[in-house]
Amino acid sequence: MEKYLYLAFVFSVLTVGQSQAQADQGDWLVRIRALDIQPRNQSDPISALGVPANAITLNNKWAPEIDLSYFLLKNIALELILTYPQRHDVSLNGTKIGTAKHLPPTLTVQYHFAPDGKFRPYLGAGINYTHFSDVNLSVPGVGQLDMGRSSWGGALQAGLDVEVGKNKFINLDVKKIYIGSDVKLAATGATISHVRLDPLVLGVGFGWKF
Repeated sequence: MEKYLYLAFVFSVLTVGQSQAQADQGDWLVRIRALDIQPRNQSDPISALGVPANAITLNNKWAPEIDLSYFLLKNIALELILTYPQRHDVSLNGTKIGTAKHLPPTLTVQYHFAPDGKFRPYLGAGINYTHFSDVNLSVPGVGQLDMGRSSWGGALQAGLDVEVGKNKFINLDVKKIYIGSDVKLAATGATISHVRLDPLVLGVGFGWKF
């Protein structure tokens, strides 16, 4: 259901944008944020091993982020969200079984409701690509585990820029990013579970428009 919502949103903001004034077309907005990444942590059960659903989890994590926004029209911007690969602890039934990294660049289309105001709320929707790397997982009696290395999914976003000086802003932002991966036996490549991380990402930061 969520993917249809963000596709509908992208279509609607692009349609609305055709009637917007283009006074701010070409402006850039650069933000630096601190993020609190909170994975949803849903996983399929592994019946053969007696592992229940949602037993595979990744820890919450603080991380830095930089994003680049380009205003196509006065109210509509494209935002590219970037960070470096984040290492998470991976646990099975509460016991750590190793670590894995993920790199989740995300591109959103945003609609800015009051682009000239002191308080500038916006909504966004787009697409995420996540690459998993440095997977180091092992379960006693089972052996080494691996994860699928690529994930494509949607992203939903809401935020607020508060002007604190000429072209300077405090930013509050929340994103829901849809990320999933298969968990496999490293020895055979057989898939034994699927995890849905789908993190809620809370951000606070500072931005400059030029």
